[in-house]
Amino acid sequence: MLDFPRWKVVSIWLTIIALVALAIPSLIPQRITDSWGFNPPRINLGLDLAGGSYLLLEADVKEVAANRIEAMREQVQTEMRRQKPRIEIGDISTRGGRLSFLLRDPSQVDAARERLLAITGGGVGLTGQREWDLQVVDTSRIVLTPTQAGLTQAVDTAMGDATEVVRRRIDELGTREPTIVRQGSNRIVVQVPGLQNPQALKDLLGKTAKLEFKLVDESASPQQLASGQAPAGSQILPYPTNPAGIPVIAVKRSAILTGDQLTDARQEFSQQTNEPQVAITFDSQGGRKFARVTTENVNKPFAIILDNQVISAPNINEPIIGGRAQISGSFTTESANALAIALRSGKLPVTLKVVEESTVGPDLGAESIRAGTLASAVAVALVVAFMLVTYGRFGVYSNLAVIINVFVIVGVLALIGGTLTLPGIAGFVLTIGTAVDNNVLINERIREERRRGRSVIQSVELGYTEASRTIFEANITHAISGIIMFLLGSGPVKGFAVVLLIGIASSVFTAVLFTRMLTAQWLRRNKPKTITI
Repeated sequence: MLDFPRWKVVSIWLTIIALVALAIPSLIPQRITDSWGFNPPRINLGLDLAGGSYLLLEADVKEVAANRIEAMREQVQTEMRRQKPRIEIGDISTRGGRLSFLLRDPSQVDAARERLLAITGGGVGLTGQREWDLQVVDTSRIVLTPTQAGLTQAVDTAMGDATEVVRRRIDELGTREPTIVRQGSNRIVVQVPGLQNPQALKDLLGKTAKLEFKLVDESASPQQLASGQAPAGSQILPYPTNPAGIPVIAVKRSAILTGDQLTDARQEFSQQTNEPQVAITFDSQGGRKFARVTTENVNKPFAIILDNQVISAPNINEPIIGGRAQISGSFTTESANALAIALRSGKLPVTLKVVEESTVGPDLGAESIRAGTLASAVAVALVVAFMLVTYGRFGVYSNLAVIINVFVIVGVLALIGGTLTLPGIAGFVLTIGTAVDNNVLINERIREERRRGRSVIQSVELGYTEASRTIFEANITHAISGIIMFLLGSGPVKGFAVVLLIGIASSVFTAVLFTRMLTAQWLRRNKPKTITI
């Protein structure tokens, strides 16, 4: 019991001092820490404490299915044209949620079928079901129908990609500790602490940012534009800012370049008009392709399309080389910056619409913090008074352990960049009681050994040794519950679990090591014949 080597004493004190130092910035106003000249680690406050925006986003499953069929249409055209021998096909129909086309030479049906089997995917997961059903009708027509298993997998993939795009866009805003989690099969929950403008967040997340460059079909007549009937191989798209006054324009269906080949997008100002615009940079492959297409189509217009709406249709006056271009339009500085963020983070694979939103004001969060701080202070005060009256000197050691335990929890949370929520404060108060439980077990065991007539040294030694076993076993069961909540929970539940797990570890540390060190030093120094406990 008295054998407490100096290295262990120094290690314990250094650990405590370091964690207390890490806790201090989180316990003082941020305006003070901002004046220090560096950014010390602080606890981040969750949405319910700092205020902020909450959005529930939902994806349209029908759009995923439509995009999948459109992607397959382009892939089929490319596959039939690229491989040798070339297979000639008629117009591809996508009506009725399936893809069908006619072979010009029925003798090539087997070759076409083999090529399609290679591109329509294998089995979905372990089910063995194919992503597409392939049928040959009337010896020359091929029909591809998406299976439910394939659609389910496509939705899951699209939602996973959409979640990551949403995360990148919010990170670009510079917010701290946003919560972005999937809910169900086609929903995403977004919580951004400290952001009081949900409209800006909705505008950013609602933008699919599907960027395409397509050649304008100049053969389309005004009558076709008015009726919405595009020439073969083209499509009619809205063009609200058309200088010609016609709010639509005809463009080629095939894109010459897409936003997938972007490496950067930045908001800047035009040197000619000083208006906000977005400068984009292509990767090496995209830059070469853009240079080639613009070289081949000098004096022809091309359309810059964002989310299936033309925002500009400039004329190609000369080849555009160097892999850079500018997107101009009726931008404000804010809208241009939002577009640049959306393009940098990548396009959403599916449109997300807001089905639920709310804003938590900072006043409500401040009230929660005051209530939580008051509850913690009252809990600590009552515990300190109880331990002091009940256990005397050993109560003083227990009280020091409780107070240090508070600082240790705050310090560890700041060190790992944790987020404190209202349930986290509840976990914080709960761990104070857990820390006292450990000390009560030790002190009561020492009392029991003294009643049996053992000496002071033996009583304290057995008290710590025997109680430590019980403490470890009890806290392991608590930790298992906390780990399960952390792994399976999300948002506030996970925040509660983090505080609980840190509190369990710190309470064991302060009860078993710290108070034992203080007791050992006092016994070695004073060698008492009896103790009051």
